[in-house]
Amino acid sequence: MDYRGEQFVVELKIWRGEAYNTRGEKQLTDYLDYYQLKKGYMLSFNFNQKKEIGIREIVMGDKVLVEAVV
Repeated sequence: MDYRGEQFVVELKIWRGEAYNTRGEKQLTDYLDYYQLKKGYMLSFNFNQKKEIGIREIVMGDKVLVEAVV
């Protein structure tokens, strides 16, 4: 997404388990490489009753992923 001359990469996912989530994080880092960015965002929709909601930062190499689970 472009906003006021800046580019942001935002990945939207539905929670389908940890393995699926890890693949989504890798996909996001690939997008960041393509757009030559260092920070990206992932919003995961989790419909489980006992979900752990919140925001966390994940460092993957030289990239920072901000992941929010709702």
